[in-house]
Amino acid sequence: MKITLVLAALATAAPATAETLAIRAGRVITDAAKPARGASTIIVTDGRITAINDAAAPIPAGATVIDQSSRTLLPGLIDAHVHLGGGPDKPFWNEAIETDEHQVANGLSNARITARAGFTTVRDLGSAKAAGFAVRDAIAEGLFPGPRIVEAGTAISIIGGHGDVSGYRPEVNAALASNNTCTGADQCAARVREASQRGADVIKITATGGVLSQQGRGLGQHFTDAEMASIVSTAHGLGLKVAAHAHGARGIEAAARAGVDSIEHGTFADAAAIKAMVANNTWYVPTLMALVGIEDRLGKSIYTPTVEKKVRETLAIRGQALAAAVKAGVSIAYGTDSAVYEHGRNGEEAGQMVKYGGMTPRAVLVSATSGAAELLGLSNETGTLAVGKAADIIAVDGDPLADAGVLAKVKWVMARGKVID
Repeated sequence: MKITLVLAALATAAPATAETLAIRAGRVITDAAKPARGASTIIVTDGRITAINDAAAPIPAGATVIDQSSRTLLPGLIDAHVHLGGGPDKPFWNEAIETDEHQVANGLSNARITARAGFTTVRDLGSAKAAGFAVRDAIAEGLFPGPRIVEAGTAISIIGGHGDVSGYRPEVNAALASNNTCTGADQCAARVREASQRGADVIKITATGGVLSQQGRGLGQHFTDAEMASIVSTAHGLGLKVAAHAHGARGIEAAARAGVDSIEHGTFADAAAIKAMVANNTWYVPTLMALVGIEDRLGKSIYTPTVEKKVRETLAIRGQALAAAVKAGVSIAYGTDSAVYEHGRNGEEAGQMVKYGGMTPRAVLVSATSGAAELLGLSNETGTLAVGKAADIIAVDGDPLADAGVLAKVKWVMARGKVID
């Protein structure tokens, strides 16, 4: 009898009251590719945008008003290339002493810093073992503040290549290995399936050598054409996109022909590489802030001589590939390679894209909102401000459509309806 009464009471209980917010704005950029609205009010209910009204429209009864009426509201920014668990000043051997638990703590701290900088969505393209998944899930469950995270986990690499553990005694290399390397098409397909099993949202591969790894064998192609084709076909069959770290021109070209979804860095892309990207609808994520990070640390005994040599090579042609890709019509998505520089400076990429890539402020903002959302497969959820989408909203002083530098000075952030303090 008591159980029946309790169940009856629960069945007739009033539903929880929805939380409604009314955010006043001086102007609103709903879509970076379109003209801005004037003074407006955005209505948010339970984390979703339910209306975008003129400022004179009545505010729903009981709504909490957030006054940003002196500022411009726009979609939360998206960084398509971060490493939340890392930091710029740690020596390469830090991986031999840092625990996975500490990586999670770092990741949660850096995630909040990144969100406060205006980035309500990020794609984490390389983390230690399960650390990135733990950070992603803790934020998604509301345990910690931070951005929406698209997580790759550990990048897939060739043996002895960028992304494989190196620089130690063989037994130490073996102890630190993440079982992320492969040789041959079949084994590479298996690594993709294992990443999917672990919960990866995207597959990251190191298609060429890397600047900050200890190998001194250049920045050329690592995986064979057959290996990359196997990785891509397996990933796409599982509904996963592939992001390819690639510096050297032939590695970029081969990765694009294999069908990867995005080229990360693309430093030495030449005409043939860019032609392959255009032909295969490959996105380009330029990560110019990585060059800022390595330039800041050059000659300060932070990098080994092997790494410093590669740093100087990349700085010598900074932004040239981006400028050529923009001219050729390659789709550009905003990404910064955070952890190579200090987390929270993500917005400075915008100025770099204008200065070195010749992009307009509007094109940069598109790349950081609707463009990156398209690459990540999140256009139905974020990237523009529209009824039904997540309330990923930021506020800035000034006009980011005219001055890209505004994106480095975000004043207020809401991620999925929650204000990030």
